[in-house]
Formats: sequence, C-alpha cells, structure tokens
Amino acid sequence: MKRIFFTIFLSAALLLSACSETPASSSTSTTASGVSTSTADSMFTARDMEIGYDESTCAVITLNGTSASCDSDAVTISDSTITISDEGTYLLRGSLDDGMVIVDADDNDDVQLVLDGVTIANADGAAIYVCNADKVVVTTSDGSENTLSNGGSYTAIDDNNIDAVVFAKSDLTFNGAGTLTLQAVAGHGAVSKDDLVLTSGTYVITAASHGLSGKDSVRIANGSYTIASGKDGIHAENADDASLGFVYIADGTFDITADGDGISSAAYQQILAGSFSIVSGGGSGEAVTQTTETFPGRGGEAVQAEGTITEEDIASTKGIKASGNLSISGGTFVIDSADDALHSNSDISITDGTYEIATGDDGVHADSAVEISGGTMNITQSYEGIEGLTVTITGGEISVVSSDDGMNAAGGTDSSGTGFRGDSFAADADASISISGGIITIDAEGDGIDSNGSLIVSGGETYVYGPVSSGNGALDYNGEASITGGLIVAFGPTGMAQNFGNSSTQGSIMVSLSGTAGDTVTLTDANGAQLVSCQSKKAFSSVLISCPDLVQGESYTLTSGESSTQITLDSLIYGESGGLGGGFGGGRGGMAPGGTAPDGMTPGETPPDGTMPGEKSGGQRQSA
Repeated sequence: MKRIFFTIFLSAALLLSACSETPASSSTSTTASGVSTSTADSMFTARDMEIGYDESTCAVITLNGTSASCDSDAVTISDSTITISDEGTYLLRGSLDDGMVIVDADDNDDVQLVLDGVTIANADGAAIYVCNADKVVVTTSDGSENTLSNGGSYTAIDDNNIDAVVFAKSDLTFNGAGTLTLQAVAGHGAVSKDDLVLTSGTYVITAASHGLSGKDSVRIANGSYTIASGKDGIHAENADDASLGFVYIADGTFDITADGDGISSAAYQQILAGSFSIVSGGGSGEAVTQTTETFPGRGGEAVQAEGTITEEDIASTKGIKASGNLSISGGTFVIDSADDALHSNSDISITDGTYEIATGDDGVHADSAVEISGGTMNITQSYEGIEGLTVTITGGEISVVSSDDGMNAAGGTDSSGTGFRGDSFAADADASISISGGIITIDAEGDGIDSNGSLIVSGGETYVYGPVSSGNGALDYNGEASITGGLIVAFGPTGMAQNFGNSSTQGSIMVSLSGTAGDTVTLTDANGAQLVSCQSKKAFSSVLISCPDLVQGESYTLTSGESSTQITLDSLIYGESGGLGGGFGGGRGGMAPGGTAPDGMTPGETPPDGTMPGEKSGGQRQSA
C-alpha cells in the first residue's frame, strides 16, 4: 500500500508540477512570488520555488507534546523522535516539547516537510536532522507561525557532528508563505552540508554561531530574513573544493546583526537585488584597536602606521565578504561594520545599487581590482574609502569620508580585516586609479586620491577636499598621472601638492592659495565666463583645477573671496615639475605663485557649494 500511495503521489506531481493548494484540476504551479517556475533563475530548480502541496495526499504527522502520531508506514515514532524513511510530502502540526524529526531516506529520495503551526524544541540536539536523502524541502504553510529551537547543547547520536537547529547532510531548501523562527542557543540556525537554498518565506533566526550555513553554496531567491548571530549571519564555505562555498542572492529583505561577518563566502559572491541592513562586529564604533609603529614617511618625516595585529588575533567582522570575486548589480545596502563594509580577496564589481556605509576600516576593499560603473554610494565613515590594487570608476555617484586615504590603489592585502597596514600596501607599478565617469566627492584626512602606481582621469566629475596637514596631499601618485577629460577640483596643503603630468591632453592649473572652510573658489575665462566654482569644506593652501574649457595660451582669473590672480596657461600643465615631497609619489608638481582657486561643477554650471548633485548645501541628500 505504501508503494501504491507514493506511485499515485509521483504521478500527480508530474501532472501538477508538484502538489498544489490550487484545485486538483488545475495545472498551475504555485510559487511564493506568484510567477511561473519556468521563469525561475537558473540557480534554482522548479522544486525549490514550489510552495504548493495537496493535503489529501500528504502523510500527516501530529505532534502531541511528548509524543506524535502518524498513519504512514514511512514514519516511525519512538517517544519524541520521529523518523521519516521514504520520499513524499509530510504535513506536520502541533508541538513537540523535547524531540526531533529525522529524515533517513534513500539517496535518490526527495522529501517535503510542510510546517503548519509547528513548535519543536530539542534540549540537546537538532529539531530537524536530515541524515540521508537527495533533497529535503521545508515549506511553511500560508500564514503559519513555526518555531524550531535548540536548548544549548548537542549530544551525538551518530558519526555526524550535528550542530544546528536544522541540520542536513543533503541539499536543503526552505520556502513557503509562513514564518519560521530558528533559535539556536548553541550552534547554528540552519546548516546544509551540500547546497542551502531559500526561495521564499519569512525567517527569524537567532544563533550562537552562524545564522545560515551552506557547505557548497547558499542560494537565496527571495524572502525576508532577520538574523542575529554570534558568528556570520550568512556563511558558505567548502574547505575541500575552492570552487564551492559561494553565496548567490537574487532578491530578498535582510536585517542582519552579526558578531562576525554579515554575509561571508569562501568562494565568489553575487548579489542581484534586495534590501540589506547589516551591522557586523558591533558596528563602525567597534573598529579594531590598532597598535602603531613609526617609520620614515614622505620627505623623511616620522609618521605612524598601524601594525603588529595578525589575522589570527581577531575574528573577521566585515559587512559583506567574499574570498573570491564579489559582484553586486543592484539592491539597497545600509552597512555599519567594524571591518571592511564590502570586501573581496579578489575583485569587486559594482554596477548599480544604493549604499550607505559606515565602517571602522575600508568602505570598499579588494585585494585586486575594484570596478564601479553605477549606483549611489555614500561612505560616511571609513579608514580608507575605496581601496584595491586597481580602482576603476566609470559611473555612479560616490561620496567618501575617510580618516586616511579617500581612494587608494596599492599592492598587497589588508590582512583580512585585522587593520594591519605597515608596508603591506607598498609602491606597485601595477597599481592604478582610473576615472572616466561618475560624480565623486572625497573628504579625506589622508591623501584624497592615492595611487602607488598611475592615475588616469578621462571623464566624470571629481571633487577632493583633502587633508589639512602637510604630510598628505589631495593627489598622490607614484607613476604617471594624466588627465584627458572630465572635471577635477582638489583642495589640500602645499607641502605635498602634486599636479598631473605632461602626458595630459587637458589643461590643469595648480596654485598656492590659502583659504578656510566655506571659502568659494571661482575660475573665469578672459571674457568673464564662469568655468568652475566650488566651496571648500576645509581649510586649504593649494588648489588644483582641470576642466575641458582650459585652452593653452589663454588667460584665466582665479578668485577666492576678495583676492584674485591672473593666470596665463603657457603650457597645459600650470604648476608642474618640481619636487615638493618624496615618499611613494614621484615628480610632485611645484605650486604656481600667487594663484587663486576654483571649485567643482561642470563648466559654466551653478556653484555646488561642495555638495553632490541632488544634495542640500548642508550635505543632506534631497529625496527624489
């Protein structure tokens, strides 16, 4: 009879694309988003997306406090331990005070567990343990409230290290239209030793260790996730295969508070869309306290640099971290992280999205390449704003506030969030910063833009409010610097001032000029037409301006307050060649005497008062 039952079930599944709460005569497959499973992303199967079931064909398991009951021959009940040994759909209702549901089926069996108002507590083990199966799908019924919990310890029942409220040796999928609460006083919320897939539903997870953990991958199509974890909020890692252990998020709403990383993958990580609120490591106010050591700086002066802390000394507390490539093509992100907000041990690619970032370390850090082509990024607090061996900006709106460099291109790593700096980012001929588009505003206490290799500007708008101290500069590069297009306005000190090089095809003016925060610098041509105007956010003693309207041989007037200076652009680079400093940078440009400085808007536009387009003069962004 058991085999007959499941033969009928499988036949119905083929006809109905799995069981559905729609009438039996319907051939429509049901997903939480209401769209056909045929449109599901390639990362997800139709079975992952399907939340429907037919109660008339389900084996019903009724939980009764300290025991349970079920008529199916595939279900064995021993006190408060329920074991499922065959494929099929099982509908669970009721409460189990101290027990466990075990799935121990054949290697090719698919099992669906439908939770319809279920509470299962286990004082010393998992609430659901998948010992063997091909795939297990845990579905929450429409509108149901379900809670699975562990009491604080795990007692071994076999050779497996069971350490989660829901623990699976097989592929594990969560979906549904209800709510599932996971409470792990010890261990993790949910673990799959293969792929962990979540496609729909609402999840509230509190875990002493990781909230969600998949060995081969964590794949999320949609859903709502509130996670508080003692380690990572979402974690994927496969120590045996470097190509696995990835995270893929197509959409969803995420509210993650993690003592470790918010989202971490040992391989690559890809995010397409979603709403993310992440606090990691206690937030930006809990940045690693770093020891310092003194070493010779630019020009021979003694400066301090962080060091001596190793990766083993402290847990990683990044917002979003990938050991492989990190790719983000959309979404809304609010990240408050003790360590890097966005981090990759390889490359980072950002093509769209909205980002509000406060971090105790870097806003965006890649050991190799950072590429930003779109989106809106507001880094309100950071050690360094954007950092990588190469940094390429082709679009987007970016605002950075940093206690060190606003944008940095250098070789090496930052020791995965330990804050170790020292010489790990030394001069590197492969390092480069390239800006060809976008609108960039940098407010830096260190160098505004610092490349330990080359600096190339060919487009976009860049406004740098650099350091006040003479130990750093608005621009700092160690190779060639050229500008062939775009607009750049950079305020900083004279001591480390550096202009673009002679390979430039667009004019650039750099002059000595003293001013205070709030002073407006304006550049006009011989006819009195305003080319650039910008209000500085800080005190300054030098100004650099380059815009497409600068023509060699023409005369310009640079004005600040009541002072003005006449400039004749005898060569494209005005205020070049010299040696105002040593250090990593080479060929620092001397300052032209008696100049006055400009600001930052595209030629002929209204003064921006030092704000990004769309912002109020006080620095607050206007709502769209």
